[in-house]
Amino acid sequence: MQQPFDYDSAFSRNIGWITETEQALLRTRRIAIAGLGGVGGSHLLTLTRLGIGRFNISDLDSFELANFNRQAGASLSQVGRPKVEVLSEMALDINPELQINAFPEGVNQENLDRFLEDVDLYVDGLDFFALQARRAVFAACAEKGIPAITAAPLGMGAALLNFLPGKMTFEEYFRLEGHSEDEQLLRFLLGLSPAMLQMPYLVDDSRVDLANHKGPSTPMACELCAGMAATHALKILLNRGNVPTAPRGVHLDAFRNKLSSTWRPGGNGNPIQRLGLKIARNRLSEKLTMSVERETLQRYETPIERILDLARWAPSGDNTQPWRFELVDDTRFIIHAHDTRDWCVYDLDGRASQTAVGALLETIAIAASGEGLAAAFSRREESPENNPVIEVTLSESSAPEPDPLLPYIRARVTQRRGFSTRALTGAQKKVLEASVGPGYRIVWLEGWQRKWQMARLLFRNARIRLTIPEAYEVHKRIIQWDAQFSEDRIPDQAVGLDPVALKLMKWAMQSWGRVQMLNRYFAGTWMPRVQLDLIPALRCGAHFAIVADKPVVEIDDYLAGGRALQRFWLTTTRLGLQFQAEMTPLIFSRYTAVSRKFTVEERAMKMATVLAAELVDLFGDDSVSCSVFMGRMGSGNAPFSRSVRRTISNLFLPRINLGRSLK
Repeated sequence: MQQPFDYDSAFSRNIGWITETEQALLRTRRIAIAGLGGVGGSHLLTLTRLGIGRFNISDLDSFELANFNRQAGASLSQVGRPKVEVLSEMALDINPELQINAFPEGVNQENLDRFLEDVDLYVDGLDFFALQARRAVFAACAEKGIPAITAAPLGMGAALLNFLPGKMTFEEYFRLEGHSEDEQLLRFLLGLSPAMLQMPYLVDDSRVDLANHKGPSTPMACELCAGMAATHALKILLNRGNVPTAPRGVHLDAFRNKLSSTWRPGGNGNPIQRLGLKIARNRLSEKLTMSVERETLQRYETPIERILDLARWAPSGDNTQPWRFELVDDTRFIIHAHDTRDWCVYDLDGRASQTAVGALLETIAIAASGEGLAAAFSRREESPENNPVIEVTLSESSAPEPDPLLPYIRARVTQRRGFSTRALTGAQKKVLEASVGPGYRIVWLEGWQRKWQMARLLFRNARIRLTIPEAYEVHKRIIQWDAQFSEDRIPDQAVGLDPVALKLMKWAMQSWGRVQMLNRYFAGTWMPRVQLDLIPALRCGAHFAIVADKPVVEIDDYLAGGRALQRFWLTTTRLGLQFQAEMTPLIFSRYTAVSRKFTVEERAMKMATVLAAELVDLFGDDSVSCSVFMGRMGSGNAPFSRSVRRTISNLFLPRINLGRSLK
């Protein structure tokens, strides 16, 4: 039997923060909400639970799958249904005594007066990009003397502005009249959020698409908007507490644990705002309209295409991606690999590239498991080592479940900044040691003394890396400047330097002469060596080496070692740990072991010999000669900037023996 509704009982838990008399007043109030999407639906339900008794609501859209991440009412059972119907039902299910006037055609010039009739407060829920409708509603509120609130979901926070009768109006604050749509959008964004607290953690600015009126969103921001707007609605309707009024605003960002109270006299006409708009035009508008693919999840038709779309995320030195794919048929494809020994001092005899190709093979095998397939690999013996060709055949797998490392292929990253110094647990090390499989073991360097020894070695080794012209040519080639992401290089923001050091490095990298001048007269290597080598080496849980049971000599040894490396790295990601390679000491030591000259700088060659002996002292002679990979790991934040990958279309060679073309 359904319990009868009783208003006083239903909202009795509000009493204490408000009085019985105030609750009764809220019951009589009418709030208009235009837009029932990301924030509007949450506004309606939150205000209903506050005990508001009357609403005018409008929205002309129906629910779809793209609404699921943030919109109240969005669920499979409601897909295709009008939002006004669904949200009305949800609100009435909370308070069946509600008076709701619904406007399923949305708000327009013909119904605006009816929409605002007898309204005590307007709460804005319109889409960010619906500026013309928003301007019309706020102008009508100002004319009719109706208080109006707008709360914008920004990142994982909310920015709130109140426009009260007799105070600064929406148009006076934002100053949108006479400007292009893009300029209006920038003015609206900066006016809402002068502090721009959300921008430092936007991980993929290509997803903000002004031209197509799309942007990323979070459910947390929408709920924070509802909480902030309802709180100020209460204060306005009950005449309680301080209500900041435009040009004053409030921006709460939960991700950054920051609260900013902003004040911009004159709104967007304020000199500070005008400067901010100028910066926004030069920087923000360019970033927000970027169309470069990041991690776009495309829908491919065939399993082989889906496998290769994951395979491209395999790690490679300096993001060189030394492979191309040739499709043969629906179960076979060919990997055409190459190495970078001709131009990269770090790719001795192509071994680093071969290790990367091995990581690619393991990634293919893991990705295939997600399609219920197994991958078999066969290297063509006649293909040269610098351009190995590997045939891949897919067949039905006998494994009952996909590889547990499958979800971590895209998430695997390199973090070049410091981690926590907390030691790895015994359980973590046990899982990591098992991940490399038979034929390999892990040698750990742990504790402050051992980490300090490794830090000193890396610090001195970095001097070689930063003072030889052969390395300069590599660094000049593989760094993409002024970038958060790079499809085929390392973005400068992921290098690990602070802004000052990064600017100095960018200036110096314009010519080898500048580098030499800094090194000779201004101790130019000290800052990057401290930031990129010494501090990170100390700030980690442990250093490690992946060591084979026998010396790694032939190409197949490095391919197999790369497969073990990828399972180890993906397991690190699965455990929530961060990871960075530390390969240059090992590479330089191998140059000295085979008496190969890698630089014209004699001093660097001598130092490499000394450091090779120190590396043996740290890890042991057998461990160094049999090492597949060296690095560090530990707990820490994921990097804000990272290398991404070339698109699939840029990695495919022309298709053969297949009647259809790739899409």
